[in-house]
Amino acid sequence: MTTKEYESYYVPAQSKWPIVGAIALFLIAVGAGNYVANLNNPDSSGGGWVLLAGIALIIYMMFGWFNNVITESMSGKYSHQMDNSFRQGMSWFIFSEVMFFAAFFGALLYARTFAVPWLGGAGNNAATGAILWPEFTATWPLVKTPDGTETTAMGWYGLPLINTILLLTSSITAHLAHVALEQEKRGLLKFWLGLTVLLGCVFLYCQGLEYAHGYADEMKLYLDSGIYGNTFYLLTGFHGMHVTLGTIMLLVMLIRVFKGHFTPKNHFAFQAASWYWHFVDVVWVLLFVFVYII
Repeated sequence: MTTKEYESYYVPAQSKWPIVGAIALFLIAVGAGNYVANLNNPDSSGGGWVLLAGIALIIYMMFGWFNNVITESMSGKYSHQMDNSFRQGMSWFIFSEVMFFAAFFGALLYARTFAVPWLGGAGNNAATGAILWPEFTATWPLVKTPDGTETTAMGWYGLPLINTILLLTSSITAHLAHVALEQEKRGLLKFWLGLTVLLGCVFLYCQGLEYAHGYADEMKLYLDSGIYGNTFYLLTGFHGMHVTLGTIMLLVMLIRVFKGHFTPKNHFAFQAASWYWHFVDVVWVLLFVFVYII
């Protein structure tokens, strides 16, 4: 009778990082909820400080967890079977993110396609609009609010178009960095990956300028500016949060590249970060079309 050797599968010790991440997400949810609920007096609830604490904690969790996984990987504890587990985990994670954004896009399309026309008196509901406010007009975007404030819709040109070019370019540079890694061209790998991180940072800076422009007196586009302001800031804000996470992931990959990590046949961490970045780019293209153009 022959014995068959099985590939060893590393089982890590208990980790504190999942509970740290859960606490961070809880603080972010509570802080953001309190901050939004008290927009007129944000200092009264302390929601902004709770939100910042949650963001700081989740960044701490990411770097700490990354450090553990990198240490385990570089010490040779991971096998081919473990690599397959990482691939499945990253695939399901990106799928969950697809469903996350699908919910927000679904809410946007429902409001535009069904709710607004219905409130405007479509079909047999001719008197529906009369119960809202006299200036109500069933057109998208809804730039008039019940308090009489009239906001301005954010156009697709200017900063949004620049951000689209930045992200599309960053997707190309990320692919070129991956090709350079597979061809063992470390110099080009550092250049293209560094440029990708830089483009991500510039995107976030431009989005900050866009928000400042939206909150300016001439636009008056606020988070509480009706359903248009809600959907605009929720979709672009959550996407900006994902760009931030993606940029941090790519920055960690860049640091690892400078440390000499990764080989043409063993670089799934880099590949996973690249997958996530391409996903973020695809979401932005859809967002640019459905939020800014249509």
